[in-house]
Amino acid sequence: MTGPLFQTPALSRRTVIKAAAAAATTATAAGMIPGLQSVVYAQGSDKPEKEEVRIGFIPLTDCASVVMASVLGFDKKYGVKIIPTKEASWAGVRDKLVNGELDMAHVLYGLIYGVHLGVSGPKKDMAVLMTLNNNGQAITLSKKLADKGAVDGPGLAKLMASEKREYTFAQTFPTGTHAMWLYYWMASYGINPIKDAKVITVPPPQMVANMRVGNMDGYCVGEPWNHRAIADGIGITGVTTQDIWKDHPEKVLGTTADFVKQNPNTARAVMMAILEAGKWIDASLANKNKMAETIADKSYVNTSVDVINQRILGRYQNGMGRTWDDPNHMKFFNDGAVNFPYLSDGMWFLTQHKRWGLLKDHPDYLAVAKQINQVDLYRQAAGALKVSVPKDVMRTSKMIDGVVWDGKDPKKYADGFAVKA
Repeated sequence: MTGPLFQTPALSRRTVIKAAAAAATTATAAGMIPGLQSVVYAQGSDKPEKEEVRIGFIPLTDCASVVMASVLGFDKKYGVKIIPTKEASWAGVRDKLVNGELDMAHVLYGLIYGVHLGVSGPKKDMAVLMTLNNNGQAITLSKKLADKGAVDGPGLAKLMASEKREYTFAQTFPTGTHAMWLYYWMASYGINPIKDAKVITVPPPQMVANMRVGNMDGYCVGEPWNHRAIADGIGITGVTTQDIWKDHPEKVLGTTADFVKQNPNTARAVMMAILEAGKWIDASLANKNKMAETIADKSYVNTSVDVINQRILGRYQNGMGRTWDDPNHMKFFNDGAVNFPYLSDGMWFLTQHKRWGLLKDHPDYLAVAKQINQVDLYRQAAGALKVSVPKDVMRTSKMIDGVVWDGKDPKKYADGFAVKA
């Protein structure tokens, strides 16, 4: 490929990346059709090692930035072709990442950490390239529970204490985000999810069908499967995950450590494409609606547009007549605040894995996070796009129970909970 950007072989790597980013910005600003834009990735040493990248995803609203990077042609700008690959379960995503059938995946944060430490299947060194979204999950309680007053955490705790039986709740993967949100929320109201309930694993798209036939009392999952339960009249929203932890990390772009070592330019190119897609989604209500129309298709999430687009616009209802606008709904970019792979975010999942007995001993929390989270690579991708990057690899967050997490003393934090395995 030739062009003014690449005719001078003596251009430095930094100069070429800056020029490429500037050209990309100009092309986007000019309103060019993405599929017709000239490829502006850097040639030579920065050329992607692998041009076709298979990225697995589960049918959830938060797969959107991966899908839209492909649909809108952002990937082509950086010399790669993203092939979104629909998967049936998180266990399937895990297996295909480990054996190389998938190059990358839209994946649960805690799944990557669990595989790296060998507590959620085969042990393999893994990598988190970037965070794909914040917020936007929820815990759904069955209408049968709601009719008995269990419409929130205190109501559920009261019912479980007064009406003794086996209560069944579902999450999507044992070390994943949804399991941790469910456990943290229940424990905040004195319910021990390990001792006081039966917890099962169910793939996200199967949650609603399982609740409909009475297989569970509640579940934690990503959208649109919480709103779908409300639309179908079988469940209510007990809590949103942003009310458990405002601006919490959710899905990540995950891969193996080997893939990053062998294909750093490819990884960076994909990250840049997905950053652009996330920025596009968050840019306007019209874009969010267009995204909802796109991913509702049977090739992706396979549901009706109205089940997706309400909560992606921050318009919530709980299934019992209450409606509200939530400014902390699912975000994909938020001026770059979403995507930085904070070390403290990864460490938090490890503290919860230890809390609930998934890890027998305390790991070296910080060392593991440094191994997995590709902070330097992310900074390169974000820098090329002039996306702001925080200086600190740690951040401070306050949870629903008032406990503050800052990553400074993870061992003390993990051991400090009254309710644990």
